[in-house]
Amino acid sequence: MNVNIKSNIYAIAAVLLWSTVATAFKLTLQGMNYVQLLFYASLTSSLVLLFAALKNSKPEVIRIFKGKDLRKNLLLGFINPFLYYMVLFKAYSLLPAQEAQALNYTWPIAIAVFASVFLKHKLTLKTLIGLIISFVGVIIISTRGEIFSLELHNTLGVVLATGSSIIWATFWILNLKDTRESAVKLFAAFLTGSVLSGLYLLLFNSFEIKGTVYLLGTVYIGLFEMGITFFLWMKGLQLSKNKAKTSALAYFSPFLSLVFISLILHETILPSSVIGLVFIIGGILYQHLGSGKNGQAINL
Repeated sequence: MNVNIKSNIYAIAAVLLWSTVATAFKLTLQGMNYVQLLFYASLTSSLVLLFAALKNSKPEVIRIFKGKDLRKNLLLGFINPFLYYMVLFKAYSLLPAQEAQALNYTWPIAIAVFASVFLKHKLTLKTLIGLIISFVGVIIISTRGEIFSLELHNTLGVVLATGSSIIWATFWILNLKDTRESAVKLFAAFLTGSVLSGLYLLLFNSFEIKGTVYLLGTVYIGLFEMGITFFLWMKGLQLSKNKAKTSALAYFSPFLSLVFISLILHETILPSSVIGLVFIIGGILYQHLGSGKNGQAINL
């Protein structure tokens, strides 16, 4: 099979799977709270990532429980998955899925700003215009089209959904400075997240959930939001001869997600959600215009 076809198959499979997770979040949250969802999903992901980490670098896996590596794990694992998904899942419990997933998709905006501040990347006029376009999209979704009233439908939900992108950008910056193998870093982070969320449930909540079907939902999320899909995406980028083009496939995910949300959750998709999402994605894409065929890929 042609290498580029293989690349597209891996990338498209990742996009399709990511498109289903917003729906999976809402369905699973019907049978448990957001901390329970985090615990069971991150535990599932840890098991998957353990096999990948052992395959790629067994010595590094052993070192994650020692000294400097242990401190890195605690910091990165606290930020993501623990804090990031605590905030994101709480947002999903407060907002319609169509709004939560669109507002969460502002993470490339946060990364652009953080890269400018912490990595000294030049904040160009094109980047600034792109950020403004995307921010308009956030306002459209947050106000459900009533942009001049600036009255948020659910203030806490909006703050949490958009705030999750800042948490993700923080993790992204710190993760860049960690030179360990990717699967090892992810395993260490999700293992830490499992422990922290487990302790939270032990001290302040309960492990008890409503039924097995909801537990299966957490397994699905752990596999396809946090685990296997990451490797499908990275494999697609690795094989691609045109990384910028392959990377752009990721921007179909939130629009496909609206289809699943409508068909499965039976949410009425608001025009403001679609228009706002177009502005957010349009602003992000505008920033990368003219980056060339091997321009920066989306590193999720």
